Amino acid sequence: MTKNLKQYFVKSFVVLAIIHLAYFLYGYFTFEGIKKIDIYSEFYRFKFYDDVSISHFFVSGLFLLFFLIFLLKNHSKQRYSFAKVLQIGGLLLLVSFFTFTFFISFSFGQNAKLKSELSEKEYNADKELLNTLNPFLYGSTSFSSEKLFNYENILYPRPYPVIKEEKQELLFHDQFSTQTSYYSIDTLKVLTETYNKVSEKTDSILDFVGLDKNILKDRIIKKSILKDSTQIIFKGAEVHPEYDEDICIFLMNKSLYKPVHGDSINKQQFTAAVHRYKLLYKYKKDSLEHQFQKLDTLLKKFNIETNIVPKQLAASVFQNKKNKDVFSIYLPNSFDRKALNEKLQTLERYFYEPNFLHPSIMPIFFAVIFSVWLVLFLLYMIFNRK
Repeated sequence: MTKNLKQYFVKSFVVLAIIHLAYFLYGYFTFEGIKKIDIYSEFYRFKFYDDVSISHFFVSGLFLLFFLIFLLKNHSKQRYSFAKVLQIGGLLLLVSFFTFTFFISFSFGQNAKLKSELSEKEYNADKELLNTLNPFLYGSTSFSSEKLFNYENILYPRPYPVIKEEKQELLFHDQFSTQTSYYSIDTLKVLTETYNKVSEKTDSILDFVGLDKNILKDRIIKKSILKDSTQIIFKGAEVHPEYDEDICIFLMNKSLYKPVHGDSINKQQFTAAVHRYKLLYKYKKDSLEHQFQKLDTLLKKFNIETNIVPKQLAASVFQNKKNKDVFSIYLPNSFDRKALNEKLQTLERYFYEPNFLHPSIMPIFFAVIFSVWLVLFLLYMIFNRK
């Protein structure tokens, strides 16, 4: 390629960069904020009817028109080898691509504005707050759900968590009753060689005294071998959570409202359980009220309709703490749960799965780029040969 042709392509890419920057700034300054986004929001904006798409069409068309005119007028007389022609074709393909991606720069601008308004650290702190307060956010009818609220969901304090065991006991000739027991879950980690020796000796002693060796083996929940060590998870002492005064229904739920991206789910569940227990049994009452004040601020920040009064909700939680009748639990925690769920779904997508080029328009997008490139390249070849 001649020096003039190289300079022409460089100048063209500079102009394209300036236009991309303009669209980036347009996206940055026109982003409506986290209060306005919803589940139907998308970053890609080439929708054939809005201001970005309409301006994109005219700006791309004008740029390609002038680019082609000056290319054919000033840089199509020199004959090139086949390898050089392929290089020119590659540069024309890049010009075509960058000419039809202004809306992507617009999307990057929106994304940048979003993260300046709500950083990932702040967003994760919001999710941690929701995860801690999650058992207080259900509707009143949800507390009767054995799937959501049960003793096996208690993670803290010791000896929790527990495992449930049900046995059938004979009452009369053909009548049985179900006996439910709970056992703590304990872990033992020893060298595999030591475990095998102890296991053999234990079996011999039990056989000698006439006891069933399967009694101990039945208490093993899981056994795993890692390198030279054996880890055994087994049922420990029997626990009676139904008579535990330091256990209430709000501790019987370990689900997370929205997990923090990239962190261990089990760790998040345990951390939330510990904080929740301390709010209910260790800290002063105004600590829980302060958490509900933060929740109220969070809901308003996300533009979620809410009727929560932090002081009233905290008082209601403590009033219901010792209530064993789950059907009479009532919490004044009214807010738009559906809207909050949709807002978090959207934010998750914006932070971790942004659609700068949505799959629904990808076939059209690449077809247009290839078609424009083919026209540019063929016109250049025709004028170059003439």
